[in-house]
Amino acid sequence: MAQVKGWGDWEKQGRRTLRQVLVRAGGLAMVLVVALGLTGCVTQTAGLLPYSDPRDGYSFLYPNGWQPVQGAKGPDVVLHDIIEPSENVSVVIGALESVKDLTELGSASDVGLRLQTKVIAAPGSGRTAELLNADRRDIAGKTYYLLEYAIALNSGSRRHDLVSVGTSRGKLYTLSVSTLENRWPKVRDLFYRVANSFSLA
Repeated sequence: MAQVKGWGDWEKQGRRTLRQVLVRAGGLAMVLVVALGLTGCVTQTAGLLPYSDPRDGYSFLYPNGWQPVQGAKGPDVVLHDIIEPSENVSVVIGALESVKDLTELGSASDVGLRLQTKVIAAPGSGRTAELLNADRRDIAGKTYYLLEYAIALNSGSRRHDLVSVGTSRGKLYTLSVSTLENRWPKVRDLFYRVANSFSLA
């Protein structure tokens, strides 16, 4: 005949079960705290490598796995993704003739529209472009403009570019990070980290 448990037995078992639930819940809570803590430890440089050109006085971060393009004509440097070769970052340096400071060229929007019509979608280039955003940031006494473009090519393909512009040593520096439009949602945050890392000496 089965033994009937008294209230005291049920109470003891209930306490043990409650204790086990609390211990398990506490363990789960600890896992969540650790996971969230590790997520919070991800820095703006995670997954990025430094590129520095002391001679020309600029530096930036680029995604791990990107490689230099050998013999690139025009830009000072070009790096591209070996898996997605259409994704690249480049730096172009040009001389300033009549101004010394970026703000003398106009606001972020002014410079963005000028780059759009004279460089990114210049007449005869086979491209049209739309300036989506134009922001200014000031870091260590230098002003940078961050410009975002949607670009359409005559071939029918569409691209998305982020451009960081700054001036130093009597020169205009332009860093451009580019991808296909359909890849933009996936790489947006990464590209903003690259563009915002651009720094002039």
